[in-house]
Amino acid sequence: MNLKKLTLCSLATGATFFAALAPSAVMAANIVPTSYSMPNGDGKAHNGSYNYWDANYSGSGSTNIDGAALSGGLGKLTDGIVSTSFWQIVSNNAGTGEYVGWLSSNTLNPVITFNFSGSPLIDSISIQMDNSQYGGVFAPAAIWIDGVNKSFTAPTPGSVGSVSFTGLNLSGNSHTIEFQQQTGTWTFVSEISFAGAVPEPETYVMLLAGLGLLGSVARRRKLKVS
Repeated sequence: MNLKKLTLCSLATGATFFAALAPSAVMAANIVPTSYSMPNGDGKAHNGSYNYWDANYSGSGSTNIDGAALSGGLGKLTDGIVSTSFWQIVSNNAGTGEYVGWLSSNTLNPVITFNFSGSPLIDSISIQMDNSQYGGVFAPAAIWIDGVNKSFTAPTPGSVGSVSFTGLNLSGNSHTIEFQQQTGTWTFVSEISFAGAVPEPETYVMLLAGLGLLGSVARRRKLKVS
């Protein structure tokens, strides 16, 4: 067998192997933002029963002023606390409760910009919110992701629940979520999480094994040619 035929044969073997890897299982992995920017929540200064600030936000901005610009940090929306209680149960005057809340008459249609390391592929987004419809708290009328109006099913009226978006296929290191509010209402959100598909660890093991196999085949065939 000449060198050209040997090379073609090796490539064919490699193509067959990597084709077998293509449908390998993938797993969903949480993708954690490096920071997010947004207007702070509102509160007692706008007739709220409590303050619904992002009081422990780690970036810059006034965390105790309604609607103040916050940037460069992380806070309630990514702290892993997914509230299952109504807003009035877990809120307080210090603004450290489980929700960030925006009043449409002060902070209309808040936009949150999430920043990520690298350029992860985001497949799904989950948003935990209060739709108690008590005290003017309602689910948003619409949710826009990267400037696109995405259809969703709100939590059952009178409940707290999750709104999920799947099949997004978002790439890049920055994404926006905008809550389009009903007139005169509050929007309460406790957590926003992101997930994407990554190969199972076994896939990497198979890949390394495959590379070793191709090298071994090439060495054996080289010896035969010699």
